[in-house]
Amino acid sequence: MTPFDAVLFDLDDTLFAQSTWLEGAWQKVANAAEPLGVPVAELRRALTEIAAEGTAKGGIIDRALIEVDRPHVAIAPLVEAFRSHEPTALPTYPGAADLLGNLQGRVALGLITDGDPRIQRSKLQAVGLAGYFDVVVFSDELGREFRKPHAAPFHLALERLGVEAGAAAYVGDNPVKDVAGARSVGMTTVRVRTGEYRDVDGELPADLEVGDLLALIPELDRLLNAPDTIRPR
Repeated sequence: MTPFDAVLFDLDDTLFAQSTWLEGAWQKVANAAEPLGVPVAELRRALTEIAAEGTAKGGIIDRALIEVDRPHVAIAPLVEAFRSHEPTALPTYPGAADLLGNLQGRVALGLITDGDPRIQRSKLQAVGLAGYFDVVVFSDELGREFRKPHAAPFHLALERLGVEAGAAAYVGDNPVKDVAGARSVGMTTVRVRTGEYRDVDGELPADLEVGDLLALIPELDRLLNAPDTIRPR
């Protein structure tokens, strides 16, 4: 019997680099803008540079159009181009499949992810990891106001798994959405220092912090076999 009954994960920048999806999405947006008189290369550059400043700021397409002096171009077809980007495959971070394979059958596995459900479903299929999870919660299906760190998606995932928060761990990259969100419901928190927020410190430290998924494999194995495992602070 393991100290945990379930381990749940974030998706973007935890199991794969969101930047790899964005590369294709920005190219699709730029291509869709070309018939509207927008220079493809310039818009692609602007989209990439603005996104690099922080994806949470929003309005990236609008700001990029201003940057290339095309502020009056209709944005609806460009947003649809972004939302319809569905790559057939996306590379995961090293160790992602090994980690999930090691956990599968030992504990229940769940995933909680923010964002347009259409996009997030496509990403999950493209990374090839969907089959590992017993439960997947797309928080936006509850309403954008229930995105992490709101407690609702965490509670829903735990309810669907039939697991108490104190017997579950959550793995994510974002110090607010993932660490603070999971801790607020009583889950053990695990942070990987990957992706956009790798150098951002949160107000509350995670119960366990590692550099990447490869480093997490032995750590989770140790926790699952240790009777005196960590618990939330």
